[in-house]
Amino acid sequence: MGRTRKIRESLDNRIFDGVVTILLTICGLAALYPLLFVVVASISDPVRVNSGDVWLYPVGFQLDGYLQVFRNKWIFVGYRNSLIYTILGTFLNVLVTIMAGYALSRKDLYGRKIFSWFIAIPMWFGGGLIPTYIVVNSLHLINTPVVLLVLGLVSSFNIIICRTFISSLPYELQESAKMDGCSDFGILWKIVMPLSKPIIAVLCLYYAVGHWNDYFSAMIYVSDKNLQTLQVFLREILLLNQNIDLETIEDPAVVALKLQMAQVMKYSLIVVASVPLLIAYPFVQKFFVKGVMIGSVKG
Repeated sequence: MGRTRKIRESLDNRIFDGVVTILLTICGLAALYPLLFVVVASISDPVRVNSGDVWLYPVGFQLDGYLQVFRNKWIFVGYRNSLIYTILGTFLNVLVTIMAGYALSRKDLYGRKIFSWFIAIPMWFGGGLIPTYIVVNSLHLINTPVVLLVLGLVSSFNIIICRTFISSLPYELQESAKMDGCSDFGILWKIVMPLSKPIIAVLCLYYAVGHWNDYFSAMIYVSDKNLQTLQVFLREILLLNQNIDLETIEDPAVVALKLQMAQVMKYSLIVVASVPLLIAYPFVQKFFVKGVMIGSVKG
């Protein structure tokens, strides 16, 4: 009787695992296909793309979309600026977030609950664009690269995640280091930081994606093209190719070709903007789930 029950439970578990595997595979393919289609469409013949002949593999292989994108010299300027903003900005973001999370995780911090409430308030309320612009302008940060690093220096949500993670670490380690004469910065650098690699990787990914994809702040606060980000230049290229003056073109075939090329350039622009993040993600993916979930449930 007991053996029959175990066999039935084992069979039920196998069926459940099989159903879950199938569903996850379907969801994974559904999430992966749009990315695959964008890459394939970006290297296919524009006529075949617009006619719906492109599905899983390139049809009429060509790189005209990428050639049109990289003929613009500002693309390389945007790449340089975006890399600088992303690297420096992410470093500052993670540094400040880790320090704030560590301070809020300390049980001996006086007024810890009050500070936590002050940090949580911006998650629900904000000053708005116009007051923010007035403050930035009064600090003489308009049209400077510093504004893209200072704005959004920390995230309340990320501080809370970091605090929860550090709170899940054995507090006895910090107490032992304190008794051995280690300072707060020493505890943070020698004990907390080495144990916090998963959450640091997650924070780097969150902040790096935010910096790389940010175009609104650069569009509002920076007018010097030498300081603009890649996303702003990609937006300009996309708008220029969409706004085709039909009155100056007499040949309908030329108009159709330009419209088709503009469509393919959209896919090329998406690939150009996504490649750095796609390259960086595998290096932090193994920490991602652990960094987000650890400390979310405390016994």
